[in-house]
Amino acid sequence: MTIHTHQSHPDIIKRLNRARGHLSSVTQMIEDGRHCLDIAQQLHAVEKAIQQAKRALVLDHIDHCLEDALGSQDQTQRARTEEFKAIARYL
Repeated sequence: MTIHTHQSHPDIIKRLNRARGHLSSVTQMIEDGRHCLDIAQQLHAVEKAIQQAKRALVLDHIDHCLEDALGSQDQTQRARTEEFKAIARYL
């Protein structure tokens, strides 16, 4: 198995660690009997942190791994690849 490390990985790890911290807070809040609104807000923060980590990973993969796999492209193919990368940012 090949290990792939990209420039975005440290940022992704930070986002996931943030999500882990939020999730620990949610567990503690439930155990402490906190209000559902407060818990829901923290759960939302967990979701957003994981979503952002996933998005960063996918976009990094598109930017690096996909281009490597496609190899050399003519101008039309290059334009289509760039369009795909641009629309993927809206995920």
